[in-house]
Amino acid sequence: MATTKERRRIVETPTEARQGEPGPSVFALLTVSTGLAILILAMIWFVFFRT
Repeated sequence: MATTKERRRIVETPTEARQGEPGPSVFALLTVSTGLAILILAMIWFVFFRT
């Protein structure tokens, strides 16, 4: 890692600053939100379009 400190601030290159790792919380959020979207769309379909 080539981070340096200048005047009590950490200085990184743009590539180093973008290297965050999406952890399990991001995966859980995407999974839950996708599941809820599918559930809501299924409920709307059953209420309005099922004949």
